[in-house]
Amino acid sequence: MSMGDCKSMRPVMEGEDDLIAAARNIARALGSKKNLTDGEREILANLGTQLSTMISLSEKKGEKSGDIEDRLNSIQERVMSWEADQSMIWNSGPNESLEYVKAVEEARRFVERLEGLRLNKDDQEYEVLQKAYDVLQTAMARLEDEFKYMLVQNRQPFEPEHMSFRSSEEDIVDGSSIISFGDDSFEDSLQRDSVSRASEEVIIDLVHPDVVPELRGIANLMFNCTYDQECIQAYTSIRRDALDECLSILEVQRLSIEDVLKMEWGCLNSKIRRWVWVMKIFVRVYLPSERWLSDQIFGELGPVYLDCFVEASKPSMLQLMNFGEAMSIGPHQPEKLFRILDMYEVLVDLLPDIDGLYVDEAGSSVRIECHEVLMRLGDSVKATFSEFENAIASNTSTNPVAGGGIHPLTRYVMNYLRTLTDYGETLNVLLDDCDEGDSISLSPDMSPTTEEENKSTDTLGRISPMLRHYRSLVSTLECNLEDKSKLYKDASLQHIFLMNNLHYMAQKVKGDELRLLFGDGWIRKCNGKFQQHAMNYQRASWSSILSLLKEEGIQNPGSNSISKTLLKERLRSFYLAFEEIYKSQTTWLIPDPQLREDVQISTSLNVVQAYRTFVGRHSNDISDKLIKYSADDLQNYLLDLFEGSSKSLQNSSRR
Repeated sequence: MSMGDCKSMRPVMEGEDDLIAAARNIARALGSKKNLTDGEREILANLGTQLSTMISLSEKKGEKSGDIEDRLNSIQERVMSWEADQSMIWNSGPNESLEYVKAVEEARRFVERLEGLRLNKDDQEYEVLQKAYDVLQTAMARLEDEFKYMLVQNRQPFEPEHMSFRSSEEDIVDGSSIISFGDDSFEDSLQRDSVSRASEEVIIDLVHPDVVPELRGIANLMFNCTYDQECIQAYTSIRRDALDECLSILEVQRLSIEDVLKMEWGCLNSKIRRWVWVMKIFVRVYLPSERWLSDQIFGELGPVYLDCFVEASKPSMLQLMNFGEAMSIGPHQPEKLFRILDMYEVLVDLLPDIDGLYVDEAGSSVRIECHEVLMRLGDSVKATFSEFENAIASNTSTNPVAGGGIHPLTRYVMNYLRTLTDYGETLNVLLDDCDEGDSISLSPDMSPTTEEENKSTDTLGRISPMLRHYRSLVSTLECNLEDKSKLYKDASLQHIFLMNNLHYMAQKVKGDELRLLFGDGWIRKCNGKFQQHAMNYQRASWSSILSLLKEEGIQNPGSNSISKTLLKERLRSFYLAFEEIYKSQTTWLIPDPQLREDVQISTSLNVVQAYRTFVGRHSNDISDKLIKYSADDLQNYLLDLFEGSSKSLQNSSRR
């Protein structure tokens, strides 16, 4: 070939290089599209075939076998020089890391060119290609080590105490805020945890931002060398460990469902409160930051960044959901209802965040699991609420409450209902599912009479699901109290017991959010009930003794004159009866000071007035020696009733 011929071929070869570059650009553009049409797939396949042929011809034209091997040896020497060195390349400075990347990139292009030749085992360059594979694999293993090392060494400390919606430490560690059914100290023990949306999504640096570009570069290089799976596995393994460490910092233990079911309530209660707090931090701070890190490193490579995030975070999320599932299948004990509601509400609040984090098919398994756990927690709430009503109905006592005071069950139920009002919106949703098709309407005498009461009904006058169940619970409680009153042999004490408990119920409803639910009509009705029992007490206790102070039966037979003997006997019987009542009813108890005073005054008006009238009318027939107590004495003694401490008048007679 003449010199002129060579000159005439150079533009042709340069044109081929340009054509190859253009073909590669087209292939990359088509390959980056998510959804290719059938026509585009066919074009891409044909283009790949033509490109391989063109590269093969170009390589065969442009490079001799000896030159190829020399180039590989040069690349191998640069790659292998770091294998004997224990130090990390990226720790040695930017120049060293840049040179190593160049060497790996040359190895990648070298392999790519030889693969384009479509060599057979008999070809002289085939052995060179196998050696190039070994060099590239060595480089990839080293890049993987460097990648993992940088991820670990540059991890940023996670400090949850700096989160703006951190609960108070007391809220987290208190393990005794709810106690067993019917415990008398329940009133002071209830405290609802706040699960409201206290903060928007927060992004923090989980890895030092200075190394993120380096990590991105390594990831891109490994993906370009078709070592994408190795890179993904290395990343997800390191970040999975980091997420485990995060939960450890947040003091979340890895517990099986069996572990949770065997746990004592005090310990379990504390873990539930911590779970609620952890979920907010984990979903609103850590997971968005984790996904952001994955996007920063793998975002240029397409949706693979989401796969990396899901694979890294999925075990930790399932660990948290496993605890929620364990709580949903555990025994439906009434004291657990508040904590299960806390878990349900925080998960409802966080589901939009979770759905936004775990999008598309990649995150579907986590999304589905969270929604299923939420559904199970909701079912657990409904089952526990139903069990609560059953527990009220079946609560039995063999011994009456001393002095006819307020029964622990009454305190428990009313404070239980009062605290549940904080979860009104959630309960109306969940309990409405129980009542589908059961649209009970208010009767005219029970219709709401105030704007506040209207809040408990819908536009058709139907009672809200929560109020319907509340009224059912209170009705069940009243029936139970009626049964418990029969444990007292004294009919008067039965009425004191029912009066005390109904008054307590009315006061609880009157004082807070329960009033908006039950309404003033219910309060008036309950007031009427306990006032009726107060009147029944007066009749049962004092009717017989007051009959001794009546005029009938004290006249001499056959005349209208007063029999002094009968008069004396009446007074003696009155004093004995009064002393007996005093002895017994000073041990009785009316805990509410105002109610106690009202009953004392009412009793005093009846008894003292009748006594004063009787003694005054017969003052001429009664000597001072017969008057054991003055009217003022009786009035003062009546003020000793219902204090819950035994007293006697045996040594209190006047001289």
